[in-house]
Amino acid sequence: MQPYSPDAEALEAMKGGSGVSVTESKEWIVFEPRNGKQPDVLFYPGGLVRPESYAPLALSLAKEGYRTWIIRMPLNLAVLGIKRADKVIELLPEQTYVIGGHSLGGAMAARYASDNSGRLKGVFLLAAYADKKGSLRSTPLSVLSLVGSEDDVLNRQVFERGKVFLPEQTEYAEITGGNHAGFGSYGKQKGDNPALIAPDKQRSITVSLLVSWLERLEAK
Repeated sequence: MQPYSPDAEALEAMKGGSGVSVTESKEWIVFEPRNGKQPDVLFYPGGLVRPESYAPLALSLAKEGYRTWIIRMPLNLAVLGIKRADKVIELLPEQTYVIGGHSLGGAMAARYASDNSGRLKGVFLLAAYADKKGSLRSTPLSVLSLVGSEDDVLNRQVFERGKVFLPEQTEYAEITGGNHAGFGSYGKQKGDNPALIAPDKQRSITVSLLVSWLERLEAK
C-alpha cells in the first residue's frame, strides 16, 4: 500500500526555523532547538505514514525547547522497527527521554517502553493504545493518552480495553473536534471522519497538552 505523504505544511516545517535546526539521516529526523530542555522526545510515526508528515508537530515541540526525534521505520511500519529508539539513546546515553507515537507508532512505542522502562521517563500515545506485549501497568512511567473526538480510525472498544495495560495514574484527554489524521500532516486518511477544527488547532492543543505533561515530568 502506498504510504501517506507529507502535505505542504509538513514540507515547509522540514526547513526548521525560529532557532530550530533540522537534521536528516537514514535513521531519523531530528528537530533541535538552540537552547534545549529535558527530556528529549522520541516519536514513532503512524503505520504507512511517511515520517516527514510529523514535521509540524516535531517543529512545534522543538520551538518549546524539546529536541524531537522522528524515528524512520522499515516500510513505514513501526511494528518492524520497535527497537529503533535504542540507537538514539545509545548515541546520547546521558540524556533523559520520553517515547511516544501516533496510532500504530504509539502502540509500538508502548512495546518499546515496556521492555525499556528504566531508560525512559514517560510515554505518550496519540490515537493509540497499549496491548499486552506493551503493558506499562507495572512500570513507574508517566503516561499521557490523547485522542480526537471525531477519530473513526481508532477502534474505541480496543482503546477502552487497552486501558488495563496502562498505569492507574495515566492522564487521558480528548481533543474536541479533532480526528485521527490531525495528529499528523498528511491530508485525509481512509476511514476517518472529517475534523471539526482546523489542523493547526488540533496540533496546537496537542502540543500544549504535551508540553504541560513534559514540564510536570521534569519537575518530578
